[in-house]
Amino acid sequence: MSWLQAVVLGALQGLTEFLPISSSGHLRIVSQIWFGQDAGAAFTAVTQLGTELAVLIFFAKDIWRIVLAWFGGLRDPARRGVDYRIGWYVILATIPIGVLGFVFRHQISTAARNLWLVAIMLILFSFVFIAAERVGSRSKSLETMTRRDAIAMGLAQCLALIPGVSRSGSTASAGLFVGMERAAAFRFSFLIAIPAVLASGLFSLKDAFEPSDGVTASGAQIFVATAIAFVLGYVSIAWLLKFVSHHSLAWFAGYRIALGLFVIALLATNTISAT
Repeated sequence: MSWLQAVVLGALQGLTEFLPISSSGHLRIVSQIWFGQDAGAAFTAVTQLGTELAVLIFFAKDIWRIVLAWFGGLRDPARRGVDYRIGWYVILATIPIGVLGFVFRHQISTAARNLWLVAIMLILFSFVFIAAERVGSRSKSLETMTRRDAIAMGLAQCLALIPGVSRSGSTASAGLFVGMERAAAFRFSFLIAIPAVLASGLFSLKDAFEPSDGVTASGAQIFVATAIAFVLGYVSIAWLLKFVSHHSLAWFAGYRIALGLFVIALLATNTISAT
């Protein structure tokens, strides 16, 4: 891997991880178009550690409060309030992607990275976003969400194993479908991503240096890419939460459709390879 590739992909990871446009899809597309090779699923998973560190710092007070409430509620039933329930909801929502991510780990790093599939998912899930905006009542907050809502969002998070879907987009859409406010759906989306992405990144760390599905990156390149992803990821969280408070997911759907059609055109004319 060249240093230019490491810097570009690290910046791209930070800018797109939390936006509902699929960071893994963007890394796969840009790697193929600009550099002519796939950086690999392991590199993507490891650089996501930088963006998840941004989540941990951005939501540090909320996370600490939820953790304390969860442990406190285990010992004392009288302390089982909203934060205690949210703690359990995060655990429940994480189980599906943990199981499926492990079972299909080989397919995720190979067949799922085909650019035809990425482009189709970019387009297809754009219409899911639009439908979620039209159907959702946007009446539930984090305080009033239910166990069923959390499980629905956890199942939707599994779809993010396919590049092009988007973790935040799929989970937030599920939240909208069950009636959650847009900003609340995204906040819970960020929370349930923490254990899944941290586990994925740590599990893939050993493969990032000697990948079977992408180019080899040095320790310094991975560190710099992850650091860049952290800085830009922190900025994108703050921007996104403000944006979705007043704007529909349809704004992102239009971009996704245009990008998907652009990639399909490149593939159809053999300008780029799908694998």
